[in-house]
Amino acid sequence: MSLLDDAVPQDEQLRDRARIFEKFLESDSALYNYKDEIHRLLRLDQTRLLVNIDDLRDFDRDSANGLLKNPVDYLPAFDTALTQVVQHVYDPEKHDIASKTYHVGFSGSFGDHHVSPRTLHAAHLGKMISLEGIITRCSLVRPKMLKSVHYCPETSTFYSREYRDATSSSSNLPPTTSLLPQTDDDGHTLQTEYGFCHFQDHQRISIQEMPERAPAGQLPRSTDIILDDDLVDKCKPGDRIQLVGVYRSVGGGSNGAFKSLIMANNINLLSSKIGGGIAQTPLTDTDIRNINQLAKRRDIFSLLSESLAPSIFGHDHIKRAILLLLLGGAEKNLPNGTHIRGDINLLMVGDPSTAKSQLLRFVLGTAPLAIATTGRGSSGVGLTAAVTSDKETGERRLEAGAMVLADRGVVCIDEFDKMSDVDRVAIHEVMEQQTVTIAKAGIHTSLNARCSVVAAANPIYGQYDIHKDPHKNIALPDSLLSRFDLLFIVTDDVEEKRDRTIADHVLRMHRYLAPGLEEGTPIHDNLSQPLSVEGPGSNLDVEAVETSPFEKYDPLLHMGMQQSGRLTRHNKPKKMEILSIAFVKKYIQYAKSRTAPVLTKGAADYIVEVYANLRNEGMEGNKKKTSPLTARTLETLIRLSTAHAKARLSAKVEHRDAKQAEEIMRFALFREVPKRQRRKKRKLNNGAAALKGSVDGSDDGETDESEDEQETASAERMTTPTATQSRSTAPPAAQPPDDPIWGDDSQDVPMAEDHSIPSTASLPTADGTVRPER
Repeated sequence: MSLLDDAVPQDEQLRDRARIFEKFLESDSALYNYKDEIHRLLRLDQTRLLVNIDDLRDFDRDSANGLLKNPVDYLPAFDTALTQVVQHVYDPEKHDIASKTYHVGFSGSFGDHHVSPRTLHAAHLGKMISLEGIITRCSLVRPKMLKSVHYCPETSTFYSREYRDATSSSSNLPPTTSLLPQTDDDGHTLQTEYGFCHFQDHQRISIQEMPERAPAGQLPRSTDIILDDDLVDKCKPGDRIQLVGVYRSVGGGSNGAFKSLIMANNINLLSSKIGGGIAQTPLTDTDIRNINQLAKRRDIFSLLSESLAPSIFGHDHIKRAILLLLLGGAEKNLPNGTHIRGDINLLMVGDPSTAKSQLLRFVLGTAPLAIATTGRGSSGVGLTAAVTSDKETGERRLEAGAMVLADRGVVCIDEFDKMSDVDRVAIHEVMEQQTVTIAKAGIHTSLNARCSVVAAANPIYGQYDIHKDPHKNIALPDSLLSRFDLLFIVTDDVEEKRDRTIADHVLRMHRYLAPGLEEGTPIHDNLSQPLSVEGPGSNLDVEAVETSPFEKYDPLLHMGMQQSGRLTRHNKPKKMEILSIAFVKKYIQYAKSRTAPVLTKGAADYIVEVYANLRNEGMEGNKKKTSPLTARTLETLIRLSTAHAKARLSAKVEHRDAKQAEEIMRFALFREVPKRQRRKKRKLNNGAAALKGSVDGSDDGETDESEDEQETASAERMTTPTATQSRSTAPPAAQPPDDPIWGDDSQDVPMAEDHSIPSTASLPTADGTVRPER
C-alpha cells in the first residue's frame, strides 16, 4: 500500500524524550508503580493511563516542566513511550492491541497552570492547564476520520491517506486537507474503501465556571472543549468536573480574534458538591461502624431530625418529614409494567417569615442531587424538557429541563403559588408517573424524572386566614394537592412566651462568632475553595480525620433545640446531642444504598386501619383537612413507614414505623398532635410495669411510652408553646457554676439585666463614697 502524502520523518529529539518517559514508566519506586497500572490497563481493556505529574517531577523535573509549558512537543513522545512499553509487556493470546492507540492522562498539582474559565488568558495558549467548572452543553458523539483507504481499479493498487486537523493530538505536525482524494497522481479514479478507513469518536462540550465562584454581578464565563476517543461521554450536562487539557488557538476567527479551544487530556468528576453535582462521599469503615452503632439507639429518628437545620427554631414535624423525604420510600416496578413511585413530595403553605425558604435552602445543601427553581422564574418547558435545533447541524434535539436533570434527586420550587396555571400542569405527570412525555416536532419520547418535589407557597391573601377552610386559603387545585404526600400549614401565631424564645434564639445566632475570629473582623468569602477529586493521586483522607459523628454543642447555634426543656426521668435536663451535617449526609446515603425494607403483616394491618379511620373522619366534615383524602393517602402512609424503617436501618417495616407515619400524617392533615398517653397509668402502675418488664424480659411497653413522650414533647413544641426555660429571664445568680450548657469558655453573655446587685447599690452613700456591695 502506498501513501498519497510524504511520510513524516521521525524526530531524533522525540526519540530521546520517549526514551526518558519509557524509563520513568518502567522505573521502580516506593511511591508509584506504573508497571502494575499498565497491566491493569490491558486487563480492563482501557487505553488511557493516568499519571500523576508529581511523580514525574520527582523522576525528571525538566520533562515535567516541558509537559506543562510545551505539551505539543512532549505529549506525543509520552504516548509513543506508553505504546512501546505496552508492546513489551502484553500477552498476544489475551490482549489485542493492534487497533488501539494508547494515551496518557495527567492528574496532580499544576501550580500556576491551575486556572478557571475566567482566568484563562492568552499567556496560557499552547500550555497544559487544569481547570474546574460545570458542564452546560454536550454535542452528539460523531465519528471523525483519521485515515482513509482508496482502491484504484485500473492499476489494482491501494492508497491510504492520513488526516490531521488543528485539534488532533499529534498536531505538532502540519494539518492536512480534509477532502477525500478522487484521483491518484496519474489521474486514475479512486474508490474509497469505507470498511478499511479508521475513525475515532469526537465530541464538543462547553464548560462554565462554578456559579458560586463568579464575582457578584458578573455572568459566569465559559469555554469550549474537544473530547476524543475514550473521553467522549465521560460527563453529562450539570456535572462538575476537573479537566486537564492543552489550551490551543485554532485560527479561523474574524477581526483578529482567534477561536481557542481546550483539547481534553483527562476528566475527573468532582466528588464534593458545593451547590450542584452529585455528592457521593466515599464512606470509610469508621463511618459505617459509627452509622451501625447509632442505628441501634431507640431515639435515632428524633436525633437525626433534630440535627437537621439546627439554626431553625421549632418546626419539628416538618423537619421529620424532610428527613423521611431525603431517605425516600421504596420504588416498585411491577412485572406488568406498573411503576409505583417511592419519592415523597412535600408542600409548605403559610405566612411569610416562617422559615419556609430556609428549609428549602437546607434541603438544597443536604440532598446529594438537588436543583432549585422558583415559581415565576421557570416555565413549564424549563421544568420538563424543550426541543431545540442544533446550530451546527440544524437537526432537532431534546434539552432536559430541571426535573429531568434532577432524576434520582430533589427539586426545590419556591414561590410555588406564583406559577401560572399553564406551567403548573406540566408538573402533574412528573409528580405521579415520574416521566416526562414529549410529542412535538417529530420527537416522541418519554424521559425519566424520578425526583421528589419540595415546594413552598404563600396563601391567597398573603397571610393565612385561620377562620377560613384550608382549601380557601390555598389557591391550588385538588388534582395537584393530592399528588403532594404531605401538606404542612405553617402559621405565625402571636404568643408572648413563644415569641420571646424565638427572639432569643435569633439573637443568639446573630451573636455567633466563628472560632478563630476576633469581634469586628470582616469575614471574607473564600472563593477559591479546592474541591476534592476522585481518582489516582487524590487525597481522600481529609474527611477521615473527623471520627466523631457528633458536633460540639454551641449555646449560640443550637439553643433552639434546648428550648423545649426536655427532662429525663430524674428531672435532669437532657444532655444535648447534635449530629454534624456531614455525618447526617453520610447516614442518609448509607441508608438509601441498602435494600428497601419489606412491609410486615402488623404494619400493613395498622396502615389499613389508619387509612379507613382518616377517610371516615374526613367524611364527617367536622375537621378541617388540608388536602383531599384519596387512595394516594394510603400510598403516602406506606412510603412514610418505609422511610422511617430506613432511618432505623431496619430490613422490615414494623408497627412502630406505621405509628410514626400516622403521627406525621395526622399533623399534616388536621394539625393534630397526639396527647401524652399513659401518664396517670404510669404513676399508678409503676411497680407493676417494672415487674412485667422483668418477667417478660422486654421493656417494650415502657420504651414505647418513653418514645411517645419524646415525640409528643417535641411535637407540642411546634403547635402549643411549652414552658421554655429561656436563660434570658432567669437571674444569673441561680446558675450553677458547672452549667452543662454554659462552660467557662463560652463566648456568650447573659441577655437579661443583672438583678443580683440591689438597685440601691448603684447609688452612692451619704458621704459620696462607693457602697461596699457595689
